[in-house]
Amino acid sequence: MTYEEVFAKVKELFGDADVSGIGEHLAYQFNVTGEGAGAFYVEVRDGKLFMEPYEYHDRDACFTCSADTLLKIASGKMDPVPAVMLGRLKVEGSIEKALRLKEFLKERRD
Repeated sequence: MTYEEVFAKVKELFGDADVSGIGEHLAYQFNVTGEGAGAFYVEVRDGKLFMEPYEYHDRDACFTCSADTLLKIASGKMDPVPAVMLGRLKVEGSIEKALRLKEFLKERRD
């Protein structure tokens, strides 16, 4: 899977997430390793979700993982907290803000 395909799939999975209840600004960068390697960002601003295939230098948290792990997390098939514990997901930056990611992943598991 190419980087463009990984980004398109994650954008499709995250794109309809309801972030209207998140009032604060959140900025995450995702670094994809291995096959489909690249970087993109997810930003929550004014209750809306934005995703672009670029790095975000003033981010709150940075996640690094394989495309396979990222797609499992984005689709709700893998919880990000155990993924960190298992070493499949690396998190840098604000852990508190990184955990807010679960708020818009939750609806995928319900």
